[in-house]
Amino acid sequence: MSLNKSFQNLPRLVQIILLLIPGVNWITEICVRLSAALHGKALKQLIVLIFAILPTGVLLGWIDLFSCLFQKKLILT
Repeated sequence: MSLNKSFQNLPRLVQIILLLIPGVNWITEICVRLSAALHGKALKQLIVLIFAILPTGVLLGWIDLFSCLFQKKLILT
């Protein structure tokens, strides 16, 4: 099972807490995006992974926090 699927199976409160803490948010983004790139549509996920690694990854994490709140999934996964 990929880390992306494991993250999706976590309770929503745990997902939100992981995405709410700034340093943990960035590491979670990179790990989940890397796992999604290895197990899914690689080109789209690689582009998003590059954005997650750059300083824009913190912004992407905050966007994913709101996406997780409203859609129950990370954006572009």
